[in-house]
Amino acid sequence: MTREARRAPEARVRWFGLWDSYFVICYLVTTGLVFTSAAPQTARLIAIGALTLIVPWYAGIGRPLMLRHESDRRNGFFVGGLFVLFGLATAVDLTSAFALFAIVPMLMMSLAARAAVVAGVLGNLLPVTMLWLQGGATAPLMLFVLLASLLGIALSVLLGLWIKRVVRQNREHAELIEELRRNREQVARLSHQAGISAERERLAREIHDTLAQSLTSIISLVQAADAEVEGAPAVARKHLALVGRMATESLAEARAFVADRTPASLQESSLAQALRRQADGLAAQTGLLARFAVEGDERPLPMAVNVVLLRAAQEAGTNVRKHADARAVDLVLRYGEGQVGLRVSDDGRGFDATEAERGAAEAGADGGGSGDEDSGFGLRGMAARVAEIGGVMSVVSRRGAGTAVEVKVPLDGAVGRPAGPSAPRPETAGRLTETADDGGLG
Repeated sequence: MTREARRAPEARVRWFGLWDSYFVICYLVTTGLVFTSAAPQTARLIAIGALTLIVPWYAGIGRPLMLRHESDRRNGFFVGGLFVLFGLATAVDLTSAFALFAIVPMLMMSLAARAAVVAGVLGNLLPVTMLWLQGGATAPLMLFVLLASLLGIALSVLLGLWIKRVVRQNREHAELIEELRRNREQVARLSHQAGISAERERLAREIHDTLAQSLTSIISLVQAADAEVEGAPAVARKHLALVGRMATESLAEARAFVADRTPASLQESSLAQALRRQADGLAAQTGLLARFAVEGDERPLPMAVNVVLLRAAQEAGTNVRKHADARAVDLVLRYGEGQVGLRVSDDGRGFDATEAERGAAEAGADGGGSGDEDSGFGLRGMAARVAEIGGVMSVVSRRGAGTAVEVKVPLDGAVGRPAGPSAPRPETAGRLTETADDGGLG
């Protein structure tokens, strides 16, 4: 239970502690006045005894009912006993009417609003009724007691309404605190679930960008080696050497992302060197003409940017190897004014960007597919990575005109921040754009 939830009952108990003090003061003052009144000694003793019995009657029955804020038959039973004791004390000594200062608030806290007001009015009329029934009272005394009763009725109504309002506000406050506690628990639960989903998404991207791509390449190389093992043993051994190197690199990558560390290829080299090795590996695996170039003045980048650009190059290279049927691919790392960019373009068969975008959206709604062709997970995952650091990814492709993927990341304070309202949404950042110009992106 939260601290706010515990405060509600504690505050109610403290409030009743103040009321208990007021009740004791009213009892002492009233019994003191009765003890010094001009009534016969026997009448005074009976009045003090009746007033004293009100104390355990309140402590044993009335107080628990008031703390519960609920009404049932016990409330009526308590109020009836209170009237009997108060009526007895007033009948033998009219000075006992001062007990109304404690009795009226008890009525208000024990009964519903209308019933409490009626009971308060009857309680204030009880002294003048007793005086009238006893007879022998002078007209001025009757008038004085009647006026005092009317004043007491007005005060009782006002006091009762105020007490009811305070009690209602305290109850509403307690309900709001409880609702706040439940909302906090729900927010904590949803945040926990969102964290789990985000971590799953991160692991899925890491596995896709490292292990899945490496395993795909290893399978292709093993198949190529198997096809050349008899006719061209030297070529088969070359493929198997690449398999061994890729398996070693994949193991290092797996250990790195499990430990949430920097990718192995970036630990002891710059981004440009890692991308050059990526291009060389693509050429060795596929026989493509893979060219890498750096434009602008090379400079250190935040590790978050290095990782995103490296993963984008890996994903784009995988797509070229699996789908493009290209002869050449160009990787260009561009250092610009306040930004850095990566462009991967090929001269392959390209694709219909509109159909690919629609297929990726449908696969995303269905929860993904078994492969990149059906799910579009690679491009969507790449776009999500880029959006998380405030960058923008563009894909331009057309059937027969090749494909170009470009990632641009600002470096002026936007790097490293999570994707938010001001950052491009992954769906927008990774939008596939069909164009007739296959010469490049803006």
